Amino acid sequence: MLHIALISSHHAPPAQLCRTPAAPARAGGAEPHAATLATVDDDGVPDARTLIVKGVDGRGWAFASQRSSRKGAQLSGQPVAALDFWWQPVMRAVRMRGAVQPATRAESDADFAARSPAARAGVDPADWALWRIIPTRVEFWQGSPDRRHTRVVYTSDAGRWAHSASIE
Repeated sequence: MLHIALISSHHAPPAQLCRTPAAPARAGGAEPHAATLATVDDDGVPDARTLIVKGVDGRGWAFASQRSSRKGAQLSGQPVAALDFWWQPVMRAVRMRGAVQPATRAESDADFAARSPAARAGVDPADWALWRIIPTRVEFWQGSPDRRHTRVVYTSDAGRWAHSASIE
């Protein structure tokens, strides 16, 4: 089960999340890379939307959109975000928050080129951007039918990860 693997793990959260969507996909979960991204506007009001996470690696969790979108404007003004995955078939969630950094122009161009022709229609390639959340806090949550849910929280301080676990 997830809680056993995470509690005994000493890896930073990106390595854990790379394996996490596989179980929801095997359980028949649709769109295991779909997540809710929350940004904040100039008034500090949160704004959330669903999107597809493009990938995760040592640089962070990648997602893309148009720079001219509301999301793009909010990230330009306040480059921070929270990201939340919920995989109902396996009662599992992952949430994180941190700074957001734009990817390179070449990475954004490659992401745009990989989209279907229908998804590229009407979008100016120069307006397309790939961003990464560089998390400072990541929480893995495993639900349980007996309501004793497991939480494993990773926090980063100057690039060093620590974690704690609880059953609630």
